[in-house]
Amino acid sequence: PDQLESEILGVIDLAQFMLSSFGFHEYEIELSVRGKGEKEKYIGRDEVWEHAEEALKIALEKKGLKYVRMEGEAKFYGPAIDIKVKDAIGRGWQGPTIQVDFNLPERFDVNYVGSDGFHHRVVMVHRTVLGAMERFVGCLIEHYAGDFPLWIAPVQIRILPITDAHVDYAKKIHALLLAKNFRAECDLSSAKINYKIREGTVGKIPYLLIVGDKEVEGGTVAVRSRKKGNEGAIPLEEFIKNAESEIREKR
Repeated sequence: PDQLESEILGVIDLAQFMLSSFGFHEYEIELSVRGKGEKEKYIGRDEVWEHAEEALKIALEKKGLKYVRMEGEAKFYGPAIDIKVKDAIGRGWQGPTIQVDFNLPERFDVNYVGSDGFHHRVVMVHRTVLGAMERFVGCLIEHYAGDFPLWIAPVQIRILPITDAHVDYAKKIHALLLAKNFRAECDLSSAKINYKIREGTVGKIPYLLIVGDKEVEGGTVAVRSRKKGNEGAIPLEEFIKNAESEIREKR
């Protein structure tokens, strides 16, 4: 119990880091506590509940986070902080949860020896940093409308050879990108280049690399970016360096 507040602060830090990494900067916070006059619905001693609720409250206030106190919304085994993230159009999604649990330590008789030399009951902190994974992925898709930043895009780069004469060069680029751990595809279909570009654009691929005679001769790639449009021909090594930087910085 003595470490409860510091543990909660650590989980809040982790949750905020994860949410901001994925591009979520707006969220609502609920502090779920016992209902007044309903103590019979909950397990655990009054003083432990009060300490846990106060620890959650103080942690939120230390972080300067606004929250809504939800009377009677605590689970029978302990109070909780629920963070609901907002997507690009303002809809709320259940996200990280920080739950204090008095039940499992009691059921499994888990104790520790305190600084006073006596045994004390452990207080367990449950955490879900992103919430249910399936729901979070759904939230990501809605938030970005499928137009993911490079670092989380299912397909990051697609190489488009203009004709069959450029296929070998396209394959070499593809192999190099895979070796660099990019999620890359190579469109070797016989479709016209305009169709390939359109398909890549509709598919919201972050980068399309078009290769023709000039690119083969110069060891370059013609880059079409979802963010910037047509960037022209640049050396392949330079493109890879820029893309790696974009991924590393989660831009």
